[in-house]
Amino acid sequence: MTQQTSPHIQSSDVLVAEPCASDECLEASIGDKIRSVRLEKGMTLDQLANETGCSITTLENIENNQLTPPVGNLLQISKALSLDSGFLFKESQKFHSRVEASEKRTANYAYTNLTPGKEKKHLKAFIVTLDPLTDHEGVGFQHEGEEFNYVLGGEVEVTVGDHVNYLKSGDALHFNAGIRHNLKNTKDQTARLLVVIYTP
Repeated sequence: MTQQTSPHIQSSDVLVAEPCASDECLEASIGDKIRSVRLEKGMTLDQLANETGCSITTLENIENNQLTPPVGNLLQISKALSLDSGFLFKESQKFHSRVEASEKRTANYAYTNLTPGKEKKHLKAFIVTLDPLTDHEGVGFQHEGEEFNYVLGGEVEVTVGDHVNYLKSGDALHFNAGIRHNLKNTKDQTARLLVVIYTP
């Protein structure tokens, strides 16, 4: 069951981290981490594809750092490799503020990890920026746990199972992340969301 609310939280109440431009603050390659662990476990790309639902081409592009995977794909890969999901989000960067984040860009959207280095924690938080008139490509998936979306700006459609939720700035949605879900921006302006994921 999804729960849609309008808590009237102001965007200014949410801590948004500025990306660190220094080379010392860049995130270690996610693709290298995935390949290393996969090989250590003796798992082939074909086996990983069957466990995650990702195509072999997609996995190859991720491992070769030619594709930045969506958050959901990282959660699926973490589960398949028996990793704490935070391992793939862990950033080898120095912190000089309350939160230091690194923005990652994919085809139609960008996401910023607000909880870097929390590989042993169950709660992960992200800022997702979705381009106008686009789907959050690759987010038609499901993963264990719960998810909370809060719209900081713009309007989005969040489809959970067969149900479509229409959210505008200031609206929030809490749902079972084990149900297949998708995020879409149908408007001609950029949408920004705070996404919090809880995994058991």
